[in-house]
Amino acid sequence: MRDFLNAAKLLLLDLASTLFFVAVFLLTHNTYLAIGLGVALGLAQIGIQFARKKPISTMEWLSLFLVIAAGTATLLTDDPRFVLFKPSVIYAIVGVVMLKPGWMNRYLPAIAQTVVPDVAVAVGYLWAGLMFTSAVVNAYVALTFSVATWALVMPTYGIVSKVVVFLAGFAALRLVARRRVRAMPAPERDALLAAAGRG
Repeated sequence: MRDFLNAAKLLLLDLASTLFFVAVFLLTHNTYLAIGLGVALGLAQIGIQFARKKPISTMEWLSLFLVIAAGTATLLTDDPRFVLFKPSVIYAIVGVVMLKPGWMNRYLPAIAQTVVPDVAVAVGYLWAGLMFTSAVVNAYVALTFSVATWALVMPTYGIVSKVVVFLAGFAALRLVARRRVRAMPAPERDALLAAAGRG
């Protein structure tokens, strides 16, 4: 659970400049100010990583590139929706990463990795599907509705959809694991539970 929350925090940090842009735009209705502050935040995030001598991931560079590119397009066209497409690109990239079987293993306890690795792969694909769906939904809302509507709909959709998939995945893993553990011969079950510290 802690690893999952850390991953969510990193994604939120990648979206921080976009979310900051939206907040400033909604408060001031000043496209130039919102873009300038959004780009400044993206640059500051990279600068802090440099100052701490921490490696900068591909996603962080991509996030900065996207906010600058989208900001430039927004300034040239005076259309703030370009910045709103950044989450769609990030969702799509994360979705591609989540297509790799077994990516969820580091988030699972050892007993789940042993008993339900196939279910974990299926749940991983479910997460990938959510990311691709989120990319499409974000693009549709950004193209079709106002910035104010996007700012209301996308955070709500993002939270609700991720909670639903998290709970569904957790329930599937837990239910199948319990059924499989109960179906094991007693000596094998006892050895597995003892190894997992649950005996």
